[in-house]
Amino acid sequence: MISTKSRTRAFLGAVAATAMAAAMPTASAADVSFAGQTVDFTIPFSETGGSARWAQFYAPLLSEHLPGNPTVVVRYRPGGGSTTGANWFQDNQQLNDGTQIFGTSGSTQFPYLLGDPRVRYEYQDWIPLLGSGVGGVAYLSGDLADKWDGTGDNLQDEFFMYGSQGATSLDLVALLAFKLIGLDVEPIFGVEGRGDGRLMFERGETNLDYQTTPAYISNVQPMVDQGLAVPLFAWGSLDDDGNIVRDPTFPDIPSFAEVCEANSVCDTDSLGFEAWQAFFTAGFPAQKLIYLPGTASDEVVEAYREGLRDLMARDDFTEISEAALGIYPQLIDNGARNAHRLATTISPEAKQYVLDWLEEDYQITLD
Repeated sequence: MISTKSRTRAFLGAVAATAMAAAMPTASAADVSFAGQTVDFTIPFSETGGSARWAQFYAPLLSEHLPGNPTVVVRYRPGGGSTTGANWFQDNQQLNDGTQIFGTSGSTQFPYLLGDPRVRYEYQDWIPLLGSGVGGVAYLSGDLADKWDGTGDNLQDEFFMYGSQGATSLDLVALLAFKLIGLDVEPIFGVEGRGDGRLMFERGETNLDYQTTPAYISNVQPMVDQGLAVPLFAWGSLDDDGNIVRDPTFPDIPSFAEVCEANSVCDTDSLGFEAWQAFFTAGFPAQKLIYLPGTASDEVVEAYREGLRDLMARDDFTEISEAALGIYPQLIDNGARNAHRLATTISPEAKQYVLDWLEEDYQITLD
């Protein structure tokens, strides 16, 4: 079994590896130019969620820093909890000239990790370019504010509706967290993106939701300010020793680990929490990834990597990325490769626990 601390050390080692990558011998990108071309940046989600905002943040920056300054357009291919778009990318690996890149999320990683039969894609066929950490915040309807005491115990007699992309999507982290603290949650499956889940919440069709950091900052914080929503907990972040700590973007919101520790039925030493923590690690600290098709030439790959190095070296990059994405690492070169590895591997024990839970609670079997 891979310990959480071991996974964290590998993840944090990716940050240090990024700084060393520029000194390594690389293929020449001098003859590569995308002048006059359009690069399709495809994501397997709708245009309303956190992945869309992430892709929209990077698209103009890539246009500015790739050779020839191509037009980078975000394309959306939602469906199947993001497996539809990922299968499409797998089937289009012949688009190897650098005009097609693909962005994934934990919702794409999780079906792959669990052996979902909808998955026809193979992460190991793709070339990772960038890894982005991200956070998330769970929140409930403002009319339940008086019952939130920081533990969840006073909410165990309430009934919750939650718009979900599917139990094997990134919503796995949310649904398992809700179960561990004893909430009675009825998921409404079939939502195409977390942004669509938020719209259901805004229309009063659900009373419980979560959003990743970019969408929470832009779309949920205004509801919190108006008293229409109440934050419950952020998923959290990882410190140097592998412990879950508060998300640095939301230092005033408790982490899920804190709420679990205070809750009457949740136990941070249980196998259930261990499984949640494993999927949290795969789904958030190394959650979003940009790929080229595996058939891309070394020169095209290096052109992208040089462009990303230039992008990250901008004097204003830290400021603009924190404003749009929160305070999370943006990894390139070896850092991206390590993020890719962490996001696409999981321990057998954590996998089996989740498979058993999915079958028991949602009658989902992955054969």
